Amino acid sequence: MQRHEQAVWNETSSEGYEPLLSEKDRTTIDVEFEELPDELTRESLELPALSEPEVARHYTRLSQMNYGIDSGPYPLGSCTMKYNPKFTEDVAARSEAAVHPDRPEEAVQGTLQLYHELQEYLGRIGGMDAVTLQPPAGAAGEFTGILVAKAYHERNGDGERRSEVIVPSSAHGTNFASAAMAGYDVVELPGDDDGRVDLEALRSAVGEETAALMLTNPNTLGLFERDIEEIASVVHDAGGLLYYDGANLNALLGRARPGDMGFDIMHYNVHKTFATPHGGGGPGAGPIGVTEELEPFLPSPQVEARNGTYELVEPEHSIGKVHGAMGNWLVLLKTHAYIRRLGDAGLRDTSAKAVLNANYLASQIDLEIPFGPFHHEFVASAGERDAAEFAKRMLDYGVHPPTTKWPEIVPEALMTEPTEAESKTTLDQLAAAFNAVADEDEETIAAAPETTSARYIDQTSAARSPRLSWHALSDDA
Repeated sequence: MQRHEQAVWNETSSEGYEPLLSEKDRTTIDVEFEELPDELTRESLELPALSEPEVARHYTRLSQMNYGIDSGPYPLGSCTMKYNPKFTEDVAARSEAAVHPDRPEEAVQGTLQLYHELQEYLGRIGGMDAVTLQPPAGAAGEFTGILVAKAYHERNGDGERRSEVIVPSSAHGTNFASAAMAGYDVVELPGDDDGRVDLEALRSAVGEETAALMLTNPNTLGLFERDIEEIASVVHDAGGLLYYDGANLNALLGRARPGDMGFDIMHYNVHKTFATPHGGGGPGAGPIGVTEELEPFLPSPQVEARNGTYELVEPEHSIGKVHGAMGNWLVLLKTHAYIRRLGDAGLRDTSAKAVLNANYLASQIDLEIPFGPFHHEFVASAGERDAAEFAKRMLDYGVHPPTTKWPEIVPEALMTEPTEAESKTTLDQLAAAFNAVADEDEETIAAAPETTSARYIDQTSAARSPRLSWHALSDDA
């Protein structure tokens, strides 16, 4: 397989990077200010005096030095970094979508109608009785869901006793964090030999202290929890609630619903499942759905249809507001448009292709892949190689690597989710990159990447001592 050369621009720089606009031209422009406070004025301002083509080419070059979902496949396991159709961006860019959050209800009936319809759509997709759209991300949705569970137990006079949330060892890290942030003790649940929930361990863990079990289904190994109804019974018999982490909902769309499995609360990563931009700092949205008995505890306000109009109402025992206005409106608008465009048949087709693509790609890779068959994702092992170095080498073959080192149940894990958006040609390209690296020697792999605009990065130092601005980098020089 041929290696891929990423764009590297160094036409005027000895440092090997695309120079900043200010480095291209340092013309000083005299600026005259009138009636401004002294602290807001300056004697001169350095701005680059460049033509429009020079500026346009600068930003185009920068984009060519980066890798994104519009460049090629992005198979980060569990992150669901799939291609986003551009029609949703067109919808969100319409002038009618620019709605100020402080406008009165009677002036934004169309907006409230879209909110209400989306609540209904998501409730139907997840098998939930009520949905709030407020949480601005999946992790925020998790936290909101656990706060709803906490309010429910407190209302029942059981708040102090129910002090524990059970989380599988393979769960997303945000599950542990959400439970802890809500004030719960986290009980880690081991998996069984086939990668699923260990029922005996679960029976031993639940009790009068259990507030909830947080579960992803399919789980992070891409495996469906076959005993989900029994799992729900064990938790409910102990008086606990069952929480569904919606990160892997792509595998179930139109085919199975968490509510039908016995889940009481769930969050939807609409920035994953329903094709709104994901990554790069957001924005996202993480609505939550609940069963009827938990509806009174949802955040306020909720949108309800009454007498031919749409109104904002406060649930009886609401936990209060969890986000400004009504959530990330434009993300939710894109979600609404995506669901309407696909419809029931399209959503079923989405999950079918997500499952098919994961299993096809897994079948083409010359690495050990434990467990299976898979749903939307799988976890391969790099074996004796370092998974992080293996992944960096894949960059040299023109593809983005998978998630590495997690879940820890698979040694040197390469967690891969191709998504439903990729074609067989692209899947074959991904498989070829996996296999090319698998055939290389350790020295070659350890030196990678060689063809990217940025070479091997010291991730530990970057995490412990981040430099988050160009000024900070310049100060260290």
